[in-house]
Amino acid sequence: MTAVALQDHDLARLRWRARRGLLENDLIMSRFFDRFGGTLSTADAQGLERLLDLTDNDLLDLLLARKEPDSQLADAEVQSVLAKLRSA
Repeated sequence: MTAVALQDHDLARLRWRARRGLLENDLIMSRFFDRFGGTLSTADAQGLERLLDLTDNDLLDLLLARKEPDSQLADAEVQSVLAKLRSA
């Protein structure tokens, strides 16, 4: 199965949704979109959407590798986008 790239409007919507209340999360998200925004697939977007459902503090703990995703977030889509976020 090949990855399908996001349309510009989908990327813009995702970037808007990624705005967070914690500055640290915003900085990581901004770097992530600057680095990977043009290459994100629909699978990446689905994984990111699931991460964005978390509270700011839980998300920051994952981004800084203070903890690992629980079983509900242990699928390949989330793991892939989390690795990209952590490297951003």
